[in-house]
Amino acid sequence: MSGPAQRPLITSRDNPLVLRLRRLLGDASAYRRDGEICVEGEHLCSAFLARGHRPQLAVLSESAWQQPALRGLVAAGLTVQLVADRLFEQLSALPSPAGVAFLAELPAAAAPDLHAPAVLLDRLQDPGNVGSILRSASALGVRQVWTTPGTAALWAPKVLRAGMGAHFGLRLCEAVEVVALMGSTSQDDPSGAGRTAAPWVATSSHATAVLGQVRLPEPCVWVMGHEGQGVSAELLERCHLTVRIPQPGGEESLNVAAAAAICLYESSRQLSS
Repeated sequence: MSGPAQRPLITSRDNPLVLRLRRLLGDASAYRRDGEICVEGEHLCSAFLARGHRPQLAVLSESAWQQPALRGLVAAGLTVQLVADRLFEQLSALPSPAGVAFLAELPAAAAPDLHAPAVLLDRLQDPGNVGSILRSASALGVRQVWTTPGTAALWAPKVLRAGMGAHFGLRLCEAVEVVALMGSTSQDDPSGAGRTAAPWVATSSHATAVLGQVRLPEPCVWVMGHEGQGVSAELLERCHLTVRIPQPGGEESLNVAAAAAICLYESSRQLSS
C-alpha cells in the first residue's frame, strides 16, 4: 500500500471536502440536508464495516495513515483521502482525534414494523440518552427504534458516539407521526390477541403494576419519554400497560437511559424464561 507522500494531501481549511466534514461534524442536523453522515473514530468506523456497510470515502490524517491498524481499516479497496493533522484536529468532534472518519450515504428511512418489538422515543432531548438507549436496544435484541418529532437527531455526531455502533444494526424510524404508529392499540383487548400492532408499555412512578411482578406483552413497544416531562398524555392514552420500576433506595426517578435498559432487560428475561 502506498505511503502518504504518494497520495494527495489536503492542507487548506477552505477545501470543499474540509467544509463538508466541518458541516457534518459541527451541525447536528446537517445530515438531513446533505443526505450523508460522517462516522468518526476507529471504533465507529470498524463497527460500520463489520455490519456490512461501505463508505463513499475514508478520510485519514497523516499520522493515522502511518498506523497499521488504522490503515488496515481502509485496506479493502476503499477510496482514501488524506488530511493534514492540524486540519483533522480542527474538524474532529473527539477530545483525542483518532484521525479516521468515513463519509457515507444517509441510510434510507425505514418504515416501522408495527408487529415487532420496538422502542419509541418521545421528544428525548439529550444525545447521550438517545445513543445509550439505541445501544441497549441493540444489545438486548430489540431491532427497531422509532422517534417522535422533537427527539434529538438520531444521526447527529453526539448520538452516533453514544450509540457506539448500535445505529448500524438497527431499523431506525425518525420523526414518525404518532398516527402512523398507533395501529389498533386501544386497551379493549387486555390479552393483546387480535391486535394489528404490538401493545405499548410505558413507565410511571405512579403506576400500580410493578416491573418484574407483571407479565409483559410480547412483542411490545417500550415508550420512553422526555427527560423532564415524561411520556406525553397522548401516547400514555395509547399504552396497553404502565409499570413502575421499583426503587428501594428512594430516588424520585431514574435517568431515562437507565430506565430503558432496565425495561428492555426485563422484556428479554421474560422472553427467555
